[in-house]
Amino acid sequence: MKRSNLRRIAGAGTVLAAVGALVAGGAAEASAAASGTVKTAGDPLNVRRAPTASATAVKTVANGAAVTIDCQVDGTSVTGTYGTSTLWDYVPALGGYISDTYVFTNSDTRVAPDCGVGSGSGQCAGACAGEGQYRSSDSHFLVYDTNADGYSAVVAYWLKGGAGPFYVWNSGGEGTKVDKAVTVPHGGWVFYKVCVANYTTAKPDLKSCSDGITDFAA
Repeated sequence: MKRSNLRRIAGAGTVLAAVGALVAGGAAEASAAASGTVKTAGDPLNVRRAPTASATAVKTVANGAAVTIDCQVDGTSVTGTYGTSTLWDYVPALGGYISDTYVFTNSDTRVAPDCGVGSGSGQCAGACAGEGQYRSSDSHFLVYDTNADGYSAVVAYWLKGGAGPFYVWNSGGEGTKVDKAVTVPHGGWVFYKVCVANYTTAKPDLKSCSDGITDFAA
């Protein structure tokens, strides 16, 4: 089925080279957003905070609803109306991601650009409870703890020039959210990972980190 080439970065040591490649390649100027229609067996479709089936459902969207797909990304595998795929669609108007297997479009191939710039959100890897999102409009990190797994959710991030890591912690426990402003210049980039760890004022032992995500301050 359709395949995505997510612009995510393997490690913090590659931040400068990767960002340079993004700028030189015009990553943010990929093809335009696309339209689709939600097709389920009749039930509403969950909209997820991150492109994984275990991420928090931030809302639902009705069967038959028209959606505008801003970008597409590989996540966990889902079997839906149109088969099995790892492709997820980011729909800004819904505030999250929906599985592409429940979306009808006029193409059998990918219909929108790769995610990773301007749509940053993620979930820590494996059976863990950390979710994070970078809000480009006012340069805030939102860090969610979705389950009592014994760890704090944490976003580790780096800034232009490789400064960092800096941390945004959520040690409030299950069902809580931390909303913290971070200083990123207008048009500047931030590279981050969503992890879990035991809270500490020293360098934490980060566990179950997501892939790195690069985003930009609006």
